[in-house]
Amino acid sequence: MLALGLAAIGAVATILIFLGLRYALAREGDINARLEQVVARNTSLWRDAGASRESLAAGLDKAVASRSFAANIARDLARANLKITVTEYITIHVVMFVLVALLTILLTGNPVSSVLLGFISMLLPRFYVALSQQRRLNAFNTQLADTCGMLTNALRTGYSLLQAMEMVSREGPSPTSDEFQRVVREVGLGLTPEQALANLVRRMNSEDLDLMVTAINVQHEVGGNLALVLDSIGHTIRERVRVKGEIKTLTSQVSCSGNVVSMLPIGLCILLYLLNSQYIMTIFQPSWVLCLPALAAGGIIAGWTVMRKITEIEV
Repeated sequence: MLALGLAAIGAVATILIFLGLRYALAREGDINARLEQVVARNTSLWRDAGASRESLAAGLDKAVASRSFAANIARDLARANLKITVTEYITIHVVMFVLVALLTILLTGNPVSSVLLGFISMLLPRFYVALSQQRRLNAFNTQLADTCGMLTNALRTGYSLLQAMEMVSREGPSPTSDEFQRVVREVGLGLTPEQALANLVRRMNSEDLDLMVTAINVQHEVGGNLALVLDSIGHTIRERVRVKGEIKTLTSQVSCSGNVVSMLPIGLCILLYLLNSQYIMTIFQPSWVLCLPALAAGGIIAGWTVMRKITEIEV
């Protein structure tokens, strides 16, 4: 009897163990199923939010693209090689205005000064784009003579013009390689070489490049020795770069003096603010904000512009 009782207890215990394991596994499956439902729902929410953001951005891009100024902004961004859209560029202006205006009103408590400095801060993105564009154009013009030499050597070895430009896109330095790679890509997408080169001239506002592209187009229409023409253009460009370098060296003192003199009032204003903020902040009061700071800013800009015009000599 004792053996039968122990066997019955063991059998019941075994059954209870299996039932418990089955319930635990079933419950774990229910939990996993519920978690999968929650994750799927959250993923759907995130997907819907991402889709709504993308649709909003696309709507803003479409609205901005219909404006007349959008083409000019897009051209400037392309010349500066900035991978942002026109909508993002305008958004940066708005964010700069809001941040500078809030910071100024927290420091000074003057709403007129905050609005004025906010509008001035909106010029910083445009200044950065112009500076990047000018630096990239200067680098491209400096490399253009060597680019003509590479094209000439490739044409003399039997390459076609497109193959020569593809070689420049592989072996040339940046930004020349980037621009010619884009030309080759546009031709591969169906544009004619003339259209692709016209787009290159539009992106790089260079007189030397315009001369080279014009020579290529004329040779394509009437024929001739393109390698000899490019060799002559490369020599002309190289001499122009040399003369511009000599002029820049001779006028560097005047240019540096103009920059230093233009920055002196700003540096003095910052120094006086650090030494005695109450004294310097009196000129930013509402009764003076449209007089002294505006006249000072206008004088600085006018003086800097005159000094720059003096040092600009056309070659």
